[in-house]
Amino acid sequence: MFDVTALGELLIDFAPKSVDAAGYPTLAANPGGAPGNFLAALNKYGCSVAMIGKVGDDMFGRLLLNTLKGAGIETRGVVVDPNQFTTLAFVSLDASGNRDFSFARKPGADTCLTYDEVDEALVTGARVFHFGTLSLTNDPAREATHKAVARAKAQGVLISVDPNLRKPLWPTEDDAKAAIEWSLRQADIIKISDEEIEFLWGLTPEEGAQKLLNEYGASLVYATLGPKGCHAATRNAAVTVSSPKGIHVVDTTGAGDIFGGSAMSRFLKTGKRPEDLTAEDLTAIVTFACTAASLSTQTHGGISSVPEEAEVLRKIAE
Repeated sequence: MFDVTALGELLIDFAPKSVDAAGYPTLAANPGGAPGNFLAALNKYGCSVAMIGKVGDDMFGRLLLNTLKGAGIETRGVVVDPNQFTTLAFVSLDASGNRDFSFARKPGADTCLTYDEVDEALVTGARVFHFGTLSLTNDPAREATHKAVARAKAQGVLISVDPNLRKPLWPTEDDAKAAIEWSLRQADIIKISDEEIEFLWGLTPEEGAQKLLNEYGASLVYATLGPKGCHAATRNAAVTVSSPKGIHVVDTTGAGDIFGGSAMSRFLKTGKRPEDLTAEDLTAIVTFACTAASLSTQTHGGISSVPEEAEVLRKIAE
């Protein structure tokens, strides 16, 4: 049994390192995809994890598989497709390290996963099944995700969701909202950003968390606040934790995913159900996750930027 299995996209993030006189960037390739970043953080902090997805039988697909294996992620659920290219994402960064994305994903191997290719044992043999909405943009991956979620729920597996909104991948914003709404209604544990809450309902993070708990059936919500920290809530407790000071931000790529994986690792260590977490539990979980995510922004990339646990604990102790 694995602590967490995640289904979704694996891709290469190309981030700018420099720009020539004509404005053309020199790009550095980094392993990416939100589920992979999420699982890398979980494994770094002591949890057993597995990935379900698809890459192309190409240079980047093979690199991604090797990277996942190096990060301690079980890859037997990752299909290598000779007929599709591995998805590529091109990241632009502003002066604060915030990102904008363009995708080479027409269709991209990750969208071509079929349910017949899903290793059901990885779905049902996990404590938590995690997914995001990038696997809901296109069939057959959308159908595969729907069926995998249903299978996990039928077996009593906890469901974790991170919407991870990327507007350029959706035909319309209404399509994105419909898919996110569906995913949120499946989840026991939700990590969602303040920007995504604003996009969906025009609410504050605190209001959004209560809506998810009271109307959507979630048991635990992390409403992240970017560099400000996170508001976390169950039906019985709520806390807001600030991010650490003194962080020199280089690249925020993957920071939200690393927050999610870090928080999940700490939650699983409590041995409690999500709804039974106390305010003290939430504070400890979110403090660790905010610190890990903040430290990850000091270097480029996602999977490669997960900080060591000792570094996170040192920063918390300061």
